[in-house]
Amino acid sequence: MSSSRRIAWMLGTWILILVIYSAVSLLLRRGSDSLTAFGNIVQCVVPLFANAGLLLNAGTPHWRRNIFWMLLAMSCTLWMIGQFEWTYYEVYLHRPLPEMYPGDILFFLRGIPMMAAIALRPHRKRGEIQLRFGYLDFVLLLIWWTFLYVFVVLPWLYAAPSLGQYNHTFNLVTNIQNMVIVVGWAILWLQSSGAWRIVYANLFGTSTVYMFSSLTINVAIDSHKYYTGSLYDLQLLSTFLWFALAGVIAHQNQDRLDAPSENAYDSDPDSTSEESVWPARLAMAAVISLPLFAIYTLRFSQDDAQVRDFRLMATLLASVPLALLIFVRTHLADRDRSRLLAQSEQSIENLKRLQAQIVQSEKLVSLGQLAAGAAHEINNPLAAILGFSDLLADDPAIPEKARTTASKIRDQARRTKTLVGNLLSFARQVPAERTLLDINTVVNNAVQLRALNLRSGTTRVELQLESVLPGVRGDGNQLMQVFFNIISNALEAMEAANGGVLTIKTIRDRGNVVILFSDTGPGLKDPQRVFDPFYTTKPVGKGTGLGLSICFGIVQEHGGKILSYNRQEGGAVFRVELPAVLAALPAKELQLSTASATRQKPS
Repeated sequence: MSSSRRIAWMLGTWILILVIYSAVSLLLRRGSDSLTAFGNIVQCVVPLFANAGLLLNAGTPHWRRNIFWMLLAMSCTLWMIGQFEWTYYEVYLHRPLPEMYPGDILFFLRGIPMMAAIALRPHRKRGEIQLRFGYLDFVLLLIWWTFLYVFVVLPWLYAAPSLGQYNHTFNLVTNIQNMVIVVGWAILWLQSSGAWRIVYANLFGTSTVYMFSSLTINVAIDSHKYYTGSLYDLQLLSTFLWFALAGVIAHQNQDRLDAPSENAYDSDPDSTSEESVWPARLAMAAVISLPLFAIYTLRFSQDDAQVRDFRLMATLLASVPLALLIFVRTHLADRDRSRLLAQSEQSIENLKRLQAQIVQSEKLVSLGQLAAGAAHEINNPLAAILGFSDLLADDPAIPEKARTTASKIRDQARRTKTLVGNLLSFARQVPAERTLLDINTVVNNAVQLRALNLRSGTTRVELQLESVLPGVRGDGNQLMQVFFNIISNALEAMEAANGGVLTIKTIRDRGNVVILFSDTGPGLKDPQRVFDPFYTTKPVGKGTGLGLSICFGIVQEHGGKILSYNRQEGGAVFRVELPAVLAALPAKELQLSTASATRQKPS
């Protein structure tokens, strides 16, 4: 059934119920048992229709919206419980409800969940308030409005019974509450847009009908014109049927309710602060109002002494839970502010460290530029040394011992040229370029580069590189930076622990190339946090906590994974997995990929 047909069907049902109720009201005699039973039963059933329509919307992933609709259903339920009391007296006991009845408070309390629902403002997309504050605000609202009812109405029921005063004060506070609700819906209607505007318009309409219905029925009761099953009930029935229709309309527009609001007020960036301030202001107003009520009772009230004593006692008793709630709310707010302050201080500290890292990076860039110029000057004499050593090594006219010495000079010059090339490649900033890489070559370059600073004789690097590995597509400079950082961290940790061995192993694991870095150092204090930005266990000034975080990002960009954990026998393990490019390998090499690893030691 389409949405328009469903709404048309509901409107037809609404009109049919009103026609049937009107016909029965006109056909049956006023005050008859049949009319009384019919009117009470119908008025007990229509709130169930309202709850069915409202609770259709209470199963969304949005807690705020769910509570909004549940509060509206609670309002209808409280009214229904009050109607059950009327039904018990008029249908079961066959006598009218007492004119001064304590259960009338239920018809007043039904407005409190509705006001709490208005306060939630579920159409707001920002500033999700915390759930515990919502509960506290609802309890605070419940206590204050209950106190208002006890202060204004109940003295004429218990302290100095008076039917006229009781009816007058009950109608007064009920009408004030209904007007507050109508004004609240009107404000939400004007502030919202899109599908929420339609929902609020329906809720504004049904609350307005209820306000006039309550006013009309209360006046008819005071003038002894009202009886159950009369035409006065038509507005009341329309109220609950309209609630059901509003719930169905909202359910049909769920997708539109989730859409971003077009109203600038809804997306106001200050909504978070606004939303957190107004409950505190209401709480302050509620507490301040209690002394004002007490002052009015003592100085300005002309009522009997029993009424004044009753009201003073009610004010005193209400101040205890209200003050307790204010204290709890303030305590929770202070705790949240402390947490936010600690987070802000941590963010400022991280920002300072990042600024220091940027300054250091600028220094390294300058140093890299100087190194590039120096390396260029070094390469020129190296080229001459290589050329002359080649001539001497290949010249048969000179003695064998001299040719051997020339060969050694040539080998060391080539090694120096390779190291200078690796240093330049690592230091300079070049655009990321993905090419097919031999991961063993990248590992060897990183080890050779780190070996330049390997001063301690108690630490050494052991290579176990698989001879045949699939290629890896990536940026050689970036991957060398990853391996260099891991090697440096491992060697520094072992040097602080009186030496050890770093074993670097490359293997093939299904469709990945795996590089394992395992050391015999003290291990990782918190393996789960080593890749977090600014996390470091080094002394102040020795590390920034960004190296492994950058490595993590580089490996992620290459489609791989990097893991860290501690070995049972001691030491840390870093596992880098990179996707292999199997198509780049000949079939013969794929068959030989299970060859045993060869042990190598860097010179």
